[in-house]
Amino acid sequence: MSAAVTTPSRTIPADVLAASELLTALAFPLRLSIVALLDEHGSRCVHQLVDALGVPQPLVSQHLRVLRGAGLVTGVRRHREVDYRLVDGHVAHIVRDAIAHAGHRGTAAHPESTAHRENPEENA
Repeated sequence: MSAAVTTPSRTIPADVLAASELLTALAFPLRLSIVALLDEHGSRCVHQLVDALGVPQPLVSQHLRVLRGAGLVTGVRRHREVDYRLVDGHVAHIVRDAIAHAGHRGTAAHPESTAHRENPEENA
């Protein structure tokens, strides 16, 4: 993917940059949902993803393009449709762990959950 980048203080290794690109591609709730569905079902065509997610087809297709561009999903044409699947299990593992971690953190992950506190210093 990317070569190492030199910053004023140090060089960022290429594998760290590649990991950053992967996480950037996943950094949208709908993309995480798509990956989770593909992990659960193995493969899905666009209309199955649209039905499961309840969002418009162009939006699903747009996010699939991002995931394909990042090398996270692949598509196989079957007649008039394309079946999408994860390239490997690594990305599914990352998404499962991220979702589990967010669940363990609960509302603490959302800064707005501190707005109800009476003492403003507690919100810092």
